[in-house]
Amino acid sequence: MNLDDKLLFLDAMEDVKPLKSCTNSQWLKPAKQKAPQKIDTLQLDNFLTTEYLEIVPLGTPLAFKREGLQTGVLDKLRLGKYSQEASLNLLRQPVEQCRQMLFALIQQAKKDGLRNLLIVHGKGRDDRSHANIVRSYLARWLPEFEEVQAFCSAMEHHGGSGACYVALKKSTQAKLENWERHAKRSR
Repeated sequence: MNLDDKLLFLDAMEDVKPLKSCTNSQWLKPAKQKAPQKIDTLQLDNFLTTEYLEIVPLGTPLAFKREGLQTGVLDKLRLGKYSQEASLNLLRQPVEQCRQMLFALIQQAKKDGLRNLLIVHGKGRDDRSHANIVRSYLARWLPEFEEVQAFCSAMEHHGGSGACYVALKKSTQAKLENWERHAKRSR
């Protein structure tokens, strides 16, 4: 410290008085800095919304089919004849977490080339129950994914009206394999 710095310091500290006793002063621990939150890059692209919701009545079964999908595919899906390759349990989860988990599941299923999913959302006793709110959001969110071909309420042994089956589009690789398998037969 040079002489100018020392003079500046003494000048700044001129009217400071020392504490008489340190017994009545409290030393506070410095507040811990929160670890910087990691941004979930997968959720940055999440287009699902939690805005206004039209509630699906409990008596109405969930059902959706894209145009061009054969009715037999929806019938087989409804009867649970496709094996479930992955499942998602949304029981008692907050709506925002359900939104994030569903988005992550569909993205992962697309990456892994999965075709059939089971989503358990639970059963409610009335239309305003949490389980029915989640169910209504599912009915809204699932058609927003272009990968989703169809969905419907599950069979009783998979959860009945408290769960739904989801059929996804074939991946490009699966389409190619299917085409090659059928092309070999026609030769």
